[in-house]
Amino acid sequence: MTTRSLTVTVNGTETELDIDSRRLLVDVLRNELHLRGTKVGCDSAKCGACTVLVDGEPVKSCNVLALQMDEREVTTVEGLAEDGELSPEQQAFWDEYAFQCGYCTPGFLMSTTALLTETTDPSEEEIRHYLSGNICRCTGYVNIVEGVKAAAAVRNTGVGGEE
Repeated sequence: MTTRSLTVTVNGTETELDIDSRRLLVDVLRNELHLRGTKVGCDSAKCGACTVLVDGEPVKSCNVLALQMDEREVTTVEGLAEDGELSPEQQAFWDEYAFQCGYCTPGFLMSTTALLTETTDPSEEEIRHYLSGNICRCTGYVNIVEGVKAAAAVRNTGVGGEE
């Protein structure tokens, strides 16, 4: 076992860890940093449940070594809320019932956050294409797409949510 030092900023907090060089990012997030929002779904980067943002880009954390994150910034679903307030994406998913069991929801939220940072007013086709790397086994995706649209509207106008 080769142990190496890792310095990574996770959800705005710089962290130094000594880890086995073979550890996956998802394992370090869940087991070392106790950030359990990131899920392990398929272990093959196909379902998207483990999606996090690395320097703002969506990455499937079951498919990258933690050491690859040295001196980088990682955001997990726990890092989306600010001062106890849900992010526009989280609130929109809640308002639009864009979840059932919730297992895939963190991955969808991270992909949605990246999409809406990149494209302020995506079409339904763009949304479906961007989220194609995330799989939900419970819903028909309709409410998830509506959640993304609602989050885009809130980001663009600052107004939204249920009254």
